[in-house]
Amino acid sequence: MAVPKLTVARTQGMLQYFGESVRFAGRRGIRVRVLLFIILQGCLTVSARNSLNDDLLLPYLPVPSNNLQHRHRVVRDCRSVLGNSTYETWPSNNNTVLPVATTEVFVSKFPEENGNQKTVYGHFTFVNDPLRTFSVLEPGGPGGCSSNRTATVEETAKFRKCLVAQNGGYFNVETGECLGNVISDGKLVHDAKGMQNAQFGIRTDGTLVFGYLSEEDLLDKVNPFVHLLSGVVWLLRNGEVYIQQSKEVECDKTQTTGTFEQFIKLISARTAVGHDRDGRLILFHVDGQTSDRGLNLWEMANFLKEQGVINAINLDGGGSATLVLNGTLANYPSDHCSTNPMWRCPRSISTTVCVHEPFCNPADCGAHGHCVLGECQCVGLWTGPVCSVIDCKSLNCSFHGICTQDGCLCDAGWIGTSCDKVCSPGFYGDSCSRECHCENGGVCDHVSGLCTCLPGYMGKLCEQACPLGWFGLNCKHRCQCKNLCPCHQETGDCNVVYEPEINNTLYEAGMCMASMFKSHIEKNRTPGDSLLTEKTWLMLTSSLFLLLLISAVRNLRMLLCKMKKKHGLKYAYHRLEEQNEYMCPVENSESLEQFTVASEP
Repeated sequence: MAVPKLTVARTQGMLQYFGESVRFAGRRGIRVRVLLFIILQGCLTVSARNSLNDDLLLPYLPVPSNNLQHRHRVVRDCRSVLGNSTYETWPSNNNTVLPVATTEVFVSKFPEENGNQKTVYGHFTFVNDPLRTFSVLEPGGPGGCSSNRTATVEETAKFRKCLVAQNGGYFNVETGECLGNVISDGKLVHDAKGMQNAQFGIRTDGTLVFGYLSEEDLLDKVNPFVHLLSGVVWLLRNGEVYIQQSKEVECDKTQTTGTFEQFIKLISARTAVGHDRDGRLILFHVDGQTSDRGLNLWEMANFLKEQGVINAINLDGGGSATLVLNGTLANYPSDHCSTNPMWRCPRSISTTVCVHEPFCNPADCGAHGHCVLGECQCVGLWTGPVCSVIDCKSLNCSFHGICTQDGCLCDAGWIGTSCDKVCSPGFYGDSCSRECHCENGGVCDHVSGLCTCLPGYMGKLCEQACPLGWFGLNCKHRCQCKNLCPCHQETGDCNVVYEPEINNTLYEAGMCMASMFKSHIEKNRTPGDSLLTEKTWLMLTSSLFLLLLISAVRNLRMLLCKMKKKHGLKYAYHRLEEQNEYMCPVENSESLEQFTVASEP
């Protein structure tokens, strides 16, 4: 993801000095910081210090911890001074045009009481769409306030990948305790229990809030705060300097006016948060050192007013004042380094204000898209600013499914975002999650998983070849070969050559069937079951013998007659009726004469 461009203006010569001093200090102190940070995580106590905390700018004198009324200003005791409203609201800018933030460097001259002029270095950061690009971070990440943890701005900025980061609210430099009210990412992480200072926050609808809040305001559930932190002194209210009124809110019984007056008038490094008329959030930073260089609160308030700031509150300053750009220290810290007092190091502080790439709301785009520079890029059929609307009209799930809030719910056998793809070969059912087991080239139905067999095969999984004598689809056709011979199981062709194994099988089967048939006949034959009994055979034999005998006698007579004619016997004519001893038929049947055979003497 591309990082939004961050515009930073620097005066000539400033960058070189900054680089030489800070980079060296960072290298010298990095091992100590890492070691002590590990110790901090293990013990959940205050962070080890990079600096000596020698530039302290405290609004009040230290007081005994058991005197709770002196720890914060009590707003309810002086609220009448502020009228009916103790805070101001302003709609925040929602411009999503990049860059997210622009940081400008200024070098300005300010008049002093003695008539001289002082030069002040500082930064303005203008933030667009603060509801999505601004956060209040606990020190060292979530849970920092509850564990009284402190960390440098650089360390804390890493948790949110801040483009711009500054120190935030006040804290107890001895214990690390966060002071005032702190709300981070919509969670109240520190509650001052009604004893409150000037505060700044952003509500859920993007409204910017500056001023003094009651406990009821803080815990509002209708339009709750997303981020909030406490400062000291309301600098500008509706474009006018508001320091004097803030002093009056500081009740006499809680602090001595002289001490608070000194805090206001001291020049030092300062930070503030405010907004302009366009609703852009403004982070302000001034380099300095207490009583030596920098600005007092009066000078800062007037300078902010001249730059068009409408409402602003003062944040922690002195050695706490820190500016980090793109993860790198960008100001001159006023605290001396703990490792070598010759150099200056950033202080481990409490809360941090952070400018980052815009968030999507919700951040995960409803789990139906990806957040890119504050815009949800929806996936699948989801659409809308936060990917909350399902659009099935254009595809209608291809008539193979139903449209749900999670997209198309495909029928069995169909997959794809729009249910337009059938299952891959070999799979079927819901989400194509079930595997087919068809054999012998059978085709699996992508919906039901039923196997469609090729010709010549049958069975639930096409695991059986057609039985002998049958062929074709589902083995429904009978072979038409002569002598009931089997045919090809797929085509029905009678001229089929079987493999040797099949031939052997058929031969063995035939021999087995013949043997079984013979055994069956022999086993089940009985004398009474025979159609040709012994008596019947005897009668048939006698009849045939008699017929044979008659035929032989007749044939013998005819033979004898022919033999006599052949040997020259004398014949005499006799009439038929006169001679009847022997009669021999003659060829001329038309003659009525017969020959009588007489023996020679």
